[in-house]
Amino acid sequence: MYNSKIIGLGYYVPDNVVTNDDLSKMMDTSDEWIQERTGIKERRHVIKGEDTTASLGVKAAKIAIDRAGIDKDEIDFIVFATLSPDYYFPGPGVMVQRDLGIKTVGAIDIRNQCSGFVYGISLADQYIKSGMYKNVLVIGSEVHSTGLDFTTRGRGVTVIFGDGAGAAVLSREEDPTKGILSTHLHSEGEHAEELSLIAPGMGKRWILDIIKDNDPEETSYYPYMNGQFVFKNAVVRFSEVIMEGLQANNLQPTDIDMLIPHQANLRISQFIQKKFRLSDDQVFNNIMKYGNTTAASIPIALTEAWEQGKVKPGDLVVLAAFGSGFTWGSVIIRWS
Repeated sequence: MYNSKIIGLGYYVPDNVVTNDDLSKMMDTSDEWIQERTGIKERRHVIKGEDTTASLGVKAAKIAIDRAGIDKDEIDFIVFATLSPDYYFPGPGVMVQRDLGIKTVGAIDIRNQCSGFVYGISLADQYIKSGMYKNVLVIGSEVHSTGLDFTTRGRGVTVIFGDGAGAAVLSREEDPTKGILSTHLHSEGEHAEELSLIAPGMGKRWILDIIKDNDPEETSYYPYMNGQFVFKNAVVRFSEVIMEGLQANNLQPTDIDMLIPHQANLRISQFIQKKFRLSDDQVFNNIMKYGNTTAASIPIALTEAWEQGKVKPGDLVVLAAFGSGFTWGSVIIRWS
């Protein structure tokens, strides 16, 4: 049985920078208010007609494949994680296959929101471990800006999210002590509605109902978040799943060289850093620049950390995420 390893990384964010001051012109908020609660200074938004979730993913994937040193036709499978697909169906995985001109390999879409990339890495890891595939492309990509409420009513959510994409190419690793050592996934659907987007959907609130009612106060098609409840659960689950991964590999927090947490809120990352007694050099955060890019946040951060020389061969790298569902997970990597 093989291990898997990451052989190529890439990310892409739109050029359009939206600062906290920009948002303060649209809603009752301020740079101070946003930074105090989230740590975010700015984020990127697509310009209408220029980019979509799939196209951002394609741009990130091209960089990752090039850095992997393989031809696109050596990709055996595509995993695409997002909560913001271009279409209700089909999903963006097949659009990446089409737009990259990759042969007719399988493509699967992951709907695990902030935990999407961790879930995607776990899936790719299992495919490679089993010997089914050699090279798997995993993408996390999001366009939030086209579905946010840019009024004071929506500020608690809108100021947090940004657009962007990150990608990784996973391949076989012969050495069992290197590469992805383990992955750990969890969910708790009891709290599904605490961080959710109810419409459009085929459940309680139908698209036709919204169109028919034409109610300007209808909010079911905007994201909802019970912020304090999510925060309290996140700090607990982050800690649990990081420790689960470390213990599964007979490791301690002191063994961590680099923790890449999902960029949900800088205050959550700082809480986890303090709890595990990690230095600033052991935790990578970039939410200040990009906001919360959901499934894209970990691959963007991992790529930047690697580009800056903060992830090196032999390092113990831990990825951890928590988000809507609730879902959460961790990945333990001995970088090779």
